[in-house]
Amino acid sequence: MQPKFTIITITYNAAETIERTIESIVNQTYKNIEYIIIDGASTDDTLKKIEPYKHAIAYIVSERDKGLYDAMNKGLQAATGDYVWFINSGDEIATSTTLDEVTKLIISELPDVIYGDTLMTSMDGNVIGGRRLAPPEKLTWKSFQMGMLVSHQAFIAKRELANKYDISYRFSADFDWCVSILKRSKNILNTHMVLARFLDGGITKQNIAAGLRERFRIMVRYYGLLPTIAHHIPIAVKFFFYLFINKRY
Repeated sequence: MQPKFTIITITYNAAETIERTIESIVNQTYKNIEYIIIDGASTDDTLKKIEPYKHAIAYIVSERDKGLYDAMNKGLQAATGDYVWFINSGDEIATSTTLDEVTKLIISELPDVIYGDTLMTSMDGNVIGGRRLAPPEKLTWKSFQMGMLVSHQAFIAKRELANKYDISYRFSADFDWCVSILKRSKNILNTHMVLARFLDGGITKQNIAAGLRERFRIMVRYYGLLPTIAHHIPIAVKFFFYLFINKRY
């Protein structure tokens, strides 16, 4: 099958990282891609860096927005593909053949969600390592009781299920978005692949405490207060053990 993938990149003053993101998308061997870039009125050379690739970009806009998730909603509104996948500036699709390999796993009907793993990279593009949390063998909406087991960069959703991001959340709307989609999904495909590389030090990590508070509120809304508190005990233990061993989170 040859589904159409809408890949959306959000940028703001991303001149240092935008080219490697774009090249990871436009150099895919799989060609049924609609590429969208939503720029937040960058004041650096981001738009100049994008200019040579305009022939491969289906839709681009540069204007002020109300934050990251508002910009992501603009991307969703412009999307026309079977799937939506957010690969923001600084992030990259894992390899040039990733989408070709993914589509070979789709046997009959299109899955509602396609997911995999991610690797963390430094600003110079070197791989730091894997995430602290690993994707489960079988993903459901209840899986996220143990944290965001699947990175947003490795979560590909059927467009018809992709509701808008709740912009009342400043740092964790992606967590809410993934759970809400999973709740309405029946056919979920584990690729057992690394789908993306993401740049260490994103907006959520820069605001870790505020992000965790938001995520706790979201989890209480979906799972209830007592189950959320109970699940946070092993989450906290694993977090501090990982931090002690790896000296990073």
